Amino acid sequence: MDNFTTAAPGLNDTLGWWTDYSLQYKVISSVLLLVICALGVVGNVMVVLVVLTTKHMRTPTNCYLVSLAVADLMVLTAAGLPTFTDGLFGSWVFGHYGCLCITYFQYLGINASSCSITAFTIERYIAICHPIKAQFLCTLSRAKKIILFVWAFTSLYCVMWFYLSDIEQLVYDNVTIVACGYRVPRKFYLPVYFFDFGVFFVLPLMLSAVLYGLIARILFLNPLPSDPTDKKKKKKKKDGAAGGDKRTSCKNSRHSSSTATSRRQVTKMLAVVVILFAALWMPYRTLVVVNSFLERAYLDSWFLLFCRVCVYLNSAVNPVIYNAMSQKFRAAFRKICRCGRKGSDKPAAAYGVALTYSAVSKDTSVAESADHFTTELEELTAADELLAEQKAVFPDARAYEKVDFSDA
Repeated sequence: MDNFTTAAPGLNDTLGWWTDYSLQYKVISSVLLLVICALGVVGNVMVVLVVLTTKHMRTPTNCYLVSLAVADLMVLTAAGLPTFTDGLFGSWVFGHYGCLCITYFQYLGINASSCSITAFTIERYIAICHPIKAQFLCTLSRAKKIILFVWAFTSLYCVMWFYLSDIEQLVYDNVTIVACGYRVPRKFYLPVYFFDFGVFFVLPLMLSAVLYGLIARILFLNPLPSDPTDKKKKKKKKDGAAGGDKRTSCKNSRHSSSTATSRRQVTKMLAVVVILFAALWMPYRTLVVVNSFLERAYLDSWFLLFCRVCVYLNSAVNPVIYNAMSQKFRAAFRKICRCGRKGSDKPAAAYGVALTYSAVSKDTSVAESADHFTTELEELTAADELLAEQKAVFPDARAYEKVDFSDA
């Protein structure tokens, strides 16, 4: 990713006088990059740990979020470290093989994050707009296979950067600077850059815009498609008493409304991730396209810093979004950080039991497989409803005073 900051070979005799970065630039860039990258690394590591160590968090959607977190970690480390050293020393310090490997992992993280976003967008579209197909398509095992394919494809695609990048010497009038740059003239990179721009940026955003538009039409304009198991449940309950039917009808209505609300919340969270991806990557992508048509690239240090900060913010902000918009992620983050109260273990246990019950009681034909598609907020809604029903049967509030989901 840092290759766009170097001059093109063949122009070394016209580079003029080299001046080091100002002290103000070095301080501001170092502080910004350290804070953003450190918080981003911690947040994305927590996302991975939360999903891998918490059983009920292992859903298809969360698997894609883990893939995105790993890609963001790769961007923060492979791109953040060279940017930090470049701001301090003004020269490449990682040598020839460091240039090859760091460039490879930079583009691998960038392309894998784009593919992961596309994957969970398609998964959300199928799960909401085609719920019958989703029972067979949106499974945990299929999500793992898709993620494996994404990383295999991007890993092979990015191998070309081992042959396209190399260290170069930029000869100025007063000094010679070592930089990680191009092995061949810049004009030969135009097809690669425009292919990356189209396939890993424009195409995913266009597809996301279309699919989220269709999802919004279902969630916000039309009622949710009926669950194929609802008809069976209704037939079984036709022989019940009139009072029981009325009570069941109210329960189903309340559950349908809660499910719709939870799905809207999950979809909003993922849509925010996509929107931020588009907005924060736009300056860098635009700069690459513009510089592709210029004889001498635009390399203003402050604007380059702005582009870099936007890219690193995109990789660091996703865990903040999950924590702000998903109660399950927020509870899991608290558990890892041990920030909850000492008595929070019991509510957590009750929470897990309620989740297990809600997942099994949906339908035996579906619950036979652990790969049944689910979302992080739908289970939470079901758990809340279960506790509410139990409270209605046992109205003694003292039996529930120790269960506080705000601290879960």
